Amino acid sequence: MQTALITGASGGIGKAFALELAARKINVVLVARSEEKLNQLASQLQQQYNVQVEVLVKDLTEPTATQEVFDAIKEKGFTIDLLINNAGFGDYGDFSERERERQIKIVQLNIQALVDLTHRFLSLMRQRNSGSIINVSSITAFQPMPYLSVYSASKAFILNFSQALWAENRSHGVRILCVCPGPTETNFFTEASFPKSLTGKANKIATAEEVVQDALRALERGDSTVVSGGIGSQFISRLSRFVPKQALVSLLEKQFKG
Repeated sequence: MQTALITGASGGIGKAFALELAARKINVVLVARSEEKLNQLASQLQQQYNVQVEVLVKDLTEPTATQEVFDAIKEKGFTIDLLINNAGFGDYGDFSERERERQIKIVQLNIQALVDLTHRFLSLMRQRNSGSIINVSSITAFQPMPYLSVYSASKAFILNFSQALWAENRSHGVRILCVCPGPTETNFFTEASFPKSLTGKANKIATAEEVVQDALRALERGDSTVVSGGIGSQFISRLSRFVPKQALVSLLEKQFKG
């Protein structure tokens, strides 16, 4: 049986990935900070799908966390066939007025931990000439987002990083996919302290399960990128091609100012 490693697995898109992969009889390693939620999910997966589940309680913003995850995988003798870098968070507000440490942690989790884990497991996949990596980005990756400046910049990094790796690894039997969801039914808006007046502006909010299905279909096709969330998300992801960047960012600043 194959094994998947999922970060940010305690809820939202990460949990939806775990449920879908377990239903496909893929063993899972679940990584997140919440031990209680991870244990509950692990019990559900084992009982419902009879797969092997390993729980690693880690805060990936900690300096040694990615090394500890990698060492634990190696010690248990797991071969990771699918790495899903899903862990991430954002923070709404005027950058200069937001907590500095929180902005740094966004970079540490959304970028640094993702790059570290990708490098560690990609190297092993290249040796085997097989494996897949899914990096979860966002439709905010396609243009700068005032009041979500660090978050959107981190997601743009993930998009460009993943697309480059897709090209580098096509001939080595390793598939790389960047998933760019639109507004999705997760705790993102709450965790990012989004004003309620803005959370209702999305035309359509997709379920985490829909994002996962879009991602797995795109991975099977060998795509480098998939935008999930329907026509509205597709439109947003293409706006920067037709609207001058300065005009677009000015428009977004007015729209997203709380």
